Amino acid sequence: MESDLAIADSGFMVFLWRILRRRKVVRTSGLQYLRILLDKKELREPGRLFLILPSEMARVKALRLLRRKGYEIAAADTYIAPIYRFDVADQQLVSILKVRQPAHVIIGIGGGVQEKLGLYLRENLAYRPAIHCVGAALGFLTGDQKPIPDWADRFYLGWLLRLVRQPKLFAKRFLRAFELPWLIWKYGEKTPVARGQ
Repeated sequence: MESDLAIADSGFMVFLWRILRRRKVVRTSGLQYLRILLDKKELREPGRLFLILPSEMARVKALRLLRRKGYEIAAADTYIAPIYRFDVADQQLVSILKVRQPAHVIIGIGGGVQEKLGLYLRENLAYRPAIHCVGAALGFLTGDQKPIPDWADRFYLGWLLRLVRQPKLFAKRFLRAFELPWLIWKYGEKTPVARGQ
């Protein structure tokens, strides 16, 4: 793991950890984290926040939401991410961020790519913004994604609602989660050895 901070946002992982490691892990959902982050007054100042989004519709909805919340944010404070391949690199985005130098960069593209993009930005920017990988959480707030009700988030059922709503998209992703019990049991707090090493 290359991040400076990782939060336990997976209800499934927290549940398994309690059973397999007999230790309680405090869960903070990505949605909960994003709400706390967006409540910070200092982020509302012009130029402090930059969003990386999956589509033009996501941009329109995010700008509408943030402006309603009192943010002074322009379209130039956003970026529509291309579809990244296995090796994530985006020199155009790096150039934009070098000029704009926002204090906070929110990456809301999900799909296992956002963490790679966050690492790429950290390694290629001359300054250190706070980079927040929030996946679909921003889309839940803006309506770009079907919302997760508070009760479902509280009871760790957001994944199930997403699976029921879009089984073709999420079934393959969630099947990979069946590796999780084995990884938790075998490695615990240690970082697993990457395949091929």
